Amino acid sequence: MIRTFIAVDFPAELKEKVAELQQHFTNYDVKMVKPEQVHITIKFLGNIEEHQVTPIRSALQSVRVSPFDTEVRGVGVFPSLRHINVIWVGAEDDFDRLNNAVEEALQPLGFERNDRFAAHATIARVKRLPMTQKEHLISTIKELSDMRIGRMKVDHIRFKKSTLMPEGPLYETLHEVRF
Repeated sequence: MIRTFIAVDFPAELKEKVAELQQHFTNYDVKMVKPEQVHITIKFLGNIEEHQVTPIRSALQSVRVSPFDTEVRGVGVFPSLRHINVIWVGAEDDFDRLNNAVEEALQPLGFERNDRFAAHATIARVKRLPMTQKEHLISTIKELSDMRIGRMKVDHIRFKKSTLMPEGPLYETLHEVRF
């Protein structure tokens, strides 16, 4: 079994901006996502069998969307400010259309639709946050909620394998589709 997902990677200049943004969170007990691994997950496939890779690659070739520019902006959290598990940056524009095209391409292969898609890139994860830090972290997130990170062109998706390691996940691109 391999753990997989479909994503849009950030370009180098936005990865640098993410690294700068993450400096706002260095005083908290959070685990930063390595800036070079920051991406927007279009669809998480989870664990699949090795023999499913080729049909998924073929299905993704049918994804037809026009390239688009997007604004990456704003810092938010999942699931809520009272219980923070993930700190993310948001993305705007045509990601819903891209997500829908990927969902449609993969549905015939038995992957269920995720109707709760929200275009975002995880920049940090929170395991256990001491109460002494929580209010300060919430304040920091509110201050950054409208921060502009930058713009990027979305002209491809990548089918990725994720290998979980003690030092963090290792991502490998299995297939890329340009549009």
